Amino acid sequence: MQRWTIVFFARVNKGVKLTMSDCIFCKIINGDFNTEFVYENEYAVVFKDINPKADIHLLVVPRKHVESLNELDDEILLGKLMMTVKNATKKLGIKSYKTLINTGKEAGQEVFHLHIHILSGKMHF
Repeated sequence: MQRWTIVFFARVNKGVKLTMSDCIFCKIINGDFNTEFVYENEYAVVFKDINPKADIHLLVVPRKHVESLNELDDEILLGKLMMTVKNATKKLGIKSYKTLINTGKEAGQEVFHLHIHILSGKMHF
């Protein structure tokens, strides 16, 4: 059985951003679940992971739908995402943390919308 994905465009802030209708992170970004963003900017949102692997476990998710790091060709967006990590952790008073990007199913990526994990405190692996 072939699976089709419907693609649509949504206006976010200043630009038109591509989103996927069946992507859980796109739905979170669009406000479908009233998820609290602990930090946000023009390029990304940051929220708590629903299944934390550390005392603090946040996700940095670009507003633009990109399936994984392998599909990201925008060097500026990658830089903005890393600056979002820095700015969010500074705002939240997190001074020591790990960052993690799972790329591909075999590497543990479960949601196929690029995201950066911020992990701090005791790990719960």
